[in-house]
Parts: sequence; C-alpha cells; structure tokens
Amino acid sequence: MAEKPKSVVLPVVVAAVFAGLGRMVLQKIKADRAAKQNRVAGPVDEKTRQWISDVVRTPRQ
Repeated sequence: MAEKPKSVVLPVVVAAVFAGLGRMVLQKIKADRAAKQNRVAGPVDEKTRQWISDVVRTPRQ
C-alpha cells in the first residue's frame, strides 16, 4: 500500500496564526512602552473624571 500523503495546509495555517498573534503582542508591548514614555494619558482633572464616571455608569437605552 502506498503511504497517505500528509497535508501541509494545517501546519502552515497554525504557523501563520501564531506568527500573527506574536506580531500583535509585540505591537501592543511597543505601543504600551511608547505611551508610557510619552505620557499620552496624562493626569485627569476632577471634572473630567466625574464626566467619564457618569458616562460609564449611565445605562444605555
């Protein structure tokens, strides 16, 4: 009997998925470091903090 040929598609798809996930993680780490160094999210005054709290807590209709 002849050997059944093994599919190459599944390992290639798995490798592509892991490569994509790894790239996303690296981009997230780089973005977090850049935001930390540039202080993108600076201190928030009390009025803005209260407005954010109200927006988040208010149920949507």
